[in-house]
This record gives sequence, structure tokens and C-alpha cells, in this order.
Amino acid sequence: MRRTIAFILVFFLAAGVSAPAGQAAEPLPEDSFSLDCTAALLMERETGTVLYAKEEHRHLSPASVTKVMTLLLAAEAVESGAVRADDIVTASARAAEMGGSQIWLEEGERRTVAEMVKCVAVVSANDCAVALAEHLCGSEEAFVARMNQRAGELGMSDTHFTNCTGLFENADHYTCAYDVALMARELLRHEFVRQYTNVWTDTIRDGAFGLTNTNKLVRYYPGCTGLKTGFTSTAMFCLAASAQREDTEFIAVILHGETSQKRFDAARVLLDYAFANYALISPRTGEIPPVAVELGDPGAVTAVCAQSGRVLVEKAKQRSLTERWELPERVSAPVEKGQRLGTLILSAGEETVAEIPLVAARGAERLTLGQVWLALVRTLCGQP
Repeated sequence: MRRTIAFILVFFLAAGVSAPAGQAAEPLPEDSFSLDCTAALLMERETGTVLYAKEEHRHLSPASVTKVMTLLLAAEAVESGAVRADDIVTASARAAEMGGSQIWLEEGERRTVAEMVKCVAVVSANDCAVALAEHLCGSEEAFVARMNQRAGELGMSDTHFTNCTGLFENADHYTCAYDVALMARELLRHEFVRQYTNVWTDTIRDGAFGLTNTNKLVRYYPGCTGLKTGFTSTAMFCLAASAQREDTEFIAVILHGETSQKRFDAARVLLDYAFANYALISPRTGEIPPVAVELGDPGAVTAVCAQSGRVLVEKAKQRSLTERWELPERVSAPVEKGQRLGTLILSAGEETVAEIPLVAARGAERLTLGQVWLALVRTLCGQP
């Protein structure tokens, strides 16, 4: 009897167990491809796995690829309810004065938020970008401050914006291929913008003004979902390209390409490689046993994969994959929902392909001392 009580009290005071962290995939070496650009990056969107990187943290001018962040802030404003897609944006004199790619807004011209976003996404309209910035934050300066704040939130540590268009060449306006992929990945979460980024041709002003996408991959690359081109004499030819086939989407970033065609060719090479060699899979978790929770209510919790649980694997290894899990037999209460319990390990032969964190599907509260004694008495008396 004393030994049983002591055993229960030890578990009542015990702390939870921890599990080893997962591993990150190693990208291909820089010389794996012959790309006519200064910097490049290939990323799978859902997992954020980097498959190829070349000078990915080098500070470079992004030109109009800057507008990926402009579009992101606009999408977040619409989807949060801060503004509505059919709200009217009135073009200021400053917006109407923008050069470069534009739809030639006139001062006082009124267009909806959705129309402005479409023009930025399809034809990289600088005038619409500034009009949106002023509408959302009151001034472009305030909007740029929000751009830099959002960049920090996304972990874009090699980025600083000074304007919302990328039109003006400024040594303090820079980013890198890795950071572009981060903000592109975030933008692709928003259906409000995705409905425009893969549009090849469209019109505004009741059909009087035609729009043709600056991203030629939208028309010529199967599954292209966008995303944004850019060019200045300093930045040269830039591109953030995305493409999806079935349920897998990749992002290819090209910065400082030699020519317009070469940036598209480089992105195509990276995307072709990704689709040919990688696939997203969902590991089978139905056989994973529940983990007992000592002095917990309930007395066991189910272990599930963190987040979606899908992992990117090489197609050549897909058929030979085996799964095993590392989990403790029991943990101590309390257990929080999402608490790390262990690891699901995917292997191909002797090689570990992926390690996926396993977390608690629900929480378990710690029994009170009174509940413990009541349960003990019931057990000793043979009651359920």
C-alpha cells in the first residue's frame, strides 16, 4: 500500500519529458545549375524547405519584386477586414506622378482596392502601388514603416525598404533571395491576391485599358501561379516565380539576372528540377499508440504530427520509405495541447529522410490530490 501511494505521488510531482529537435534539409550546392543571375533560391511553399541556394543572403536591389510586400500588406488588410475589396481608392497627385510601369492614373481617379491590387499584381503598376499605400496607411512613408515591420515579423533579416514600388534605386532599399522567398511564401497564403497573380490578360476602365502580365511564365509555364517581376538598371532582371502541380507548390527567386529571358529560363530550370525530383507526402500516423498520462485527465493522449505533418521527400526514395516513432510510454500531467511528445522518423534504408515532431492532439489536466486519493480508494475497493 505505501509503495503504491509513493509511486503515485512521485508521478504527481514529476516534470514532462522532452524530445529531440528535427533536422533541416540541405540545399544543393551553388554550382548545381548554370544560372545567369547573381542570386537565386528554390523553396517548397508548404514546408519552407530550401532545395537550392545561390548567394541567398547577398544584399541586392529587388526592383519591383518589392511589390510582393506591398501586395501582402494589401491582402492582409482585406482579409482582416481593415478595408474591403470594393472600397474606393482615390489617386493622389503623387500617385499619378509615378513613372515606370503604370496604368496612368489621373489625380482624383477612383478605383476599388481590388482593381488597384489587380493592376499591381498583373502589370506592376507603380501608381496603383502608391495609391494603395496611401489609402491603407495615410502616406507612403507610414506604409513603408509597416513594410519593414512586417519584414521583421517574417524573419527577413537581410531586407530594408525605403519605398513601396522598388522604382527608385537607393542603397538603403535592398533584400536577398532568401527573404524574397519568405515574403512570397507568405503572400501565397492569401487567395485574395492569388486570384490576380496568375492572370495573363485582363482589362480595366470598362474594357478600355488592357492588362498583360509582366510574368511570361504565367502563360508559358504549366501550373504557374505568379508571382512578380522587376527591373531597374541597378537591380537588373528580377523574378519571384511560383508554380503548383497537384498539391505541391514551389517558389523560385532570381535576382540580378542578365536579361529578361534569362531570368525566366533560370526560374524554369529550378522549378523543373523541383517538380521532377520532389513530392509532398503525409506519413501514416494511425498506428502510433496513445501516450499514457500519469495522474492526468484523460489518462492518455494521442500523438499527432505538428502542423500539417506533410514532408518533402525525393521521389526516388518515396517507395522505400519506412516509418518509426520515438515516444515515451508515459508523461506526467499536466499536458498542453500541442506539447511536444516525441518524433516520427522517416527513413530510406539507413538514411534518415525526415524527423517530424509529434505533439499532443489535446490537453490533459493534472488530477488534484483529492481525485488521486479517490481513485486509489476505488481501485483498492474494486470499483470502476
